[in-house]
Amino acid sequence: MTALAVFTGAALLLSIAADRRRTWAGIVFGARMFVKILPALVLMVAAVGLLLSALNPRFLESLFGGAGLIPFLTGLMVGAVALIPGFIAFPLAGLLRAHGVSTAVLAAFVTSLLMVGVVTLPLEVRFFGRKAALWRNLLSLAAAAFVALVMAVVLR
Repeated sequence: MTALAVFTGAALLLSIAADRRRTWAGIVFGARMFVKILPALVLMVAAVGLLLSALNPRFLESLFGGAGLIPFLTGLMVGAVALIPGFIAFPLAGLLRAHGVSTAVLAAFVTSLLMVGVVTLPLEVRFFGRKAALWRNLLSLAAAAFVALVMAVVLR
């Protein structure tokens, strides 16, 4: 984290040295964008936090527990439908792992969660068109399944 802060500070100083006015304009633009998305970000983090605190570990175990095809497919499908950011998904995966969920199921869940967007599909269709959005999601689902299987074998 310290290295990232040092790198960011050095890049900012280089940018100021190159063009102070454009650097300041970029900082102001970024701050405005951050302020615009902050309410949605706070709401999303709060909602996910409440959801995670409300979830019973036994329910999670029953949903993702065991080994085999059914829990694997459940992990793929729940991940594809859920809309959870990565910085929440990885701690959630750790929580699930602590409750005995297998590596293959966790890999399927997290990989499809990050690659497939069923909830965001209408937005993708609007920007990319129906055919491209559907193909992207289908190929991402297949890739997520493949990656999850490989991770299950490698991390066994």
